[in-house]
Amino acid sequence: MDFQVVGPSPKPDKGPLQELHSSRKKLRNKPESYRMSEGDSVGESVHGKPSVVYRFFTRLGQIYQSWLDKSTPYTAVRWVVTLGLSFVYMIRVYLLQGWYIVTYALGIYHLNLFIAFLSPKVDPSLMEDSDDGPSLPTKQNEEFRPFIRRLPEFKFWHAATKGILVAMVCTFFDAFNVPVFWPILVMYFIMLFCITMKRQIKHMIKYRYIPFTHGKRRYRGKEDAGKAFAS
Repeated sequence: MDFQVVGPSPKPDKGPLQELHSSRKKLRNKPESYRMSEGDSVGESVHGKPSVVYRFFTRLGQIYQSWLDKSTPYTAVRWVVTLGLSFVYMIRVYLLQGWYIVTYALGIYHLNLFIAFLSPKVDPSLMEDSDDGPSLPTKQNEEFRPFIRRLPEFKFWHAATKGILVAMVCTFFDAFNVPVFWPILVMYFIMLFCITMKRQIKHMIKYRYIPFTHGKRRYRGKEDAGKAFAS
């Protein structure tokens, strides 16, 4: 008579859902310090809270943006401060007798910003053969359309001021003090400025636009020209 040895039956394989549930159970049973160390290895805690450095720079950016928003209506004050910074920078370069390459790069950067400030957002040369999109008024009796710049005034001021501050910081490092014959840079910048402005003025004359908006013209009717008031 044959005997059959009956052992423990093999356990059925766990599905992916059961394995995920068991791993969550094991993690829940582990102490808090172990879970926190696992969360810190990926750069943040288990609860998803940002780090102290991230919160510091986020708060700093919010304060900076708040000051920018408060300075928006004070156009004259902003530009006076920027001109003052540029004057201080020029005095520093004159006293140090160096960093002419940095000054030349700053002048080219400001020239590009100024050209973008004078240019319309939609180039009229690209809209000649197309009726789509807004266009600039070319006749006196046309509908009033304000001049929309490629670079708004506030962004122009912000970028120009940041450029001056960056150039000021560069003057504290001798690596940016490249020896160069500065009169050549001055002559080349004047020539480049004249050529660029001549091309911009020709563009304005060709497409008949002025890069400034003085407001919508108001017309007075005959009845409003003079009214007789009865006593």
